[in-house]
Amino acid sequence: MAKLPRDVTAVLKRQAPRVLKKDFDREFKSKFDKLKKEMISEFLSHPVTVEILAGASSGNTSGTLGGVANLYSFIGFNTGDKPIEPIIKILEATNFSDKGPSKQGIGRAFSVNIPNPEDIFAITPMPWAAGRSWAKGIETGISGIGYLLNKSSKSSRSGVAIQAEKRVRSGRFQNVPYISALIKKYEKKFKELS
Repeated sequence: MAKLPRDVTAVLKRQAPRVLKKDFDREFKSKFDKLKKEMISEFLSHPVTVEILAGASSGNTSGTLGGVANLYSFIGFNTGDKPIEPIIKILEATNFSDKGPSKQGIGRAFSVNIPNPEDIFAITPMPWAAGRSWAKGIETGISGIGYLLNKSSKSSRSGVAIQAEKRVRSGRFQNVPYISALIKKYEKKFKELS
């Protein structure tokens, strides 16, 4: 394989980034958009997300409550709340910026701005405890399943469950990977793009 003279290599390094910028931008944007769509689709198909989107009438398809109730009523969302929407909005805000020529001199370097788990936990407060995140609770546990009664009541936020004063059952919340695992997976995938 022939080696290019230094002066030719230097000219290529200077001119290629400008000449090829549109091509690199277009190719990166296409791959970025596809990966972002994949991330949001994976979030929307997660069993926890599906269960919460289904509302107070859902079954416990995520398996977090042992079939006792569903996450929407257990967490205590009000009828009509849309707790998934803020997460979708923050995931949709994932973007990238062009950092200029790559270190090798030919090509472009891009930086992807993806929310971190703490950003999402900050916008997912428990309806009854503003300092706690229900999305983080999915990963770390949410107490109170032993006090949950499946009972229609005017005092119920969701309309289908209330908390009893005394323990009515055994069992515990089954933590599952959720936001942190999703973000970690896609941080890696986006990094591989740039």
